[in-house]
Amino acid sequence: MVPILYSFRRCPYAMRARLAVQVSGLAVELREILLKAKPAAFLAASPSGTVPCLVTRAGVIDESLDIMLWALAQNDPEGWLAMPEAGRDWIARADGPFKRSLDRVKYASRFDAQEVDAARAEAMAFLTDLNGAMGEWIFARPSLADFALLPFVRQFAFVDKPWFDAQPWPRVHAWLARFLSSNRFAAIMEKQAVWAA
Repeated sequence: MVPILYSFRRCPYAMRARLAVQVSGLAVELREILLKAKPAAFLAASPSGTVPCLVTRAGVIDESLDIMLWALAQNDPEGWLAMPEAGRDWIARADGPFKRSLDRVKYASRFDAQEVDAARAEAMAFLTDLNGAMGEWIFARPSLADFALLPFVRQFAFVDKPWFDAQPWPRVHAWLARFLSSNRFAAIMEKQAVWAA
């Protein structure tokens, strides 16, 4: 069977799964779903009920980073897995504290103002560290860390793009701009018809 990838176009977790599948060149059946109307086949497959969810002959992979690693383990033509161990630390920081901060800033009306301010400060500290550590990429060449982080940095940037663009993060700005203008980003963001059984 061709693996089935359940996805939602704007979800950053689904974006990074699609990025790794795309660069690997592996064939999957992409099923675009609506999170407000999750189909029964998806709910039967996904233990968490969240995207992305990859259904393979060997079983279900329900975490975006695991889907990235699955795809790249089979074919990694650009050497994304050949990154320093520090790349895993950047991914852990992005998936943990930065994502928590991002959610509080993006959905500010759900939290008190003090909590939102603290979250924005924490996110700013992360991006300041990232800006200071990186060159054109996080390491000398593109790696898993870049494409695991970029969808979340994109989401944070577009909460308030003029404010984001005014921050003193020139390397982060250039890195994100290259990604947003790339053919790779355009390809994974092509609109798909909503899948129906």
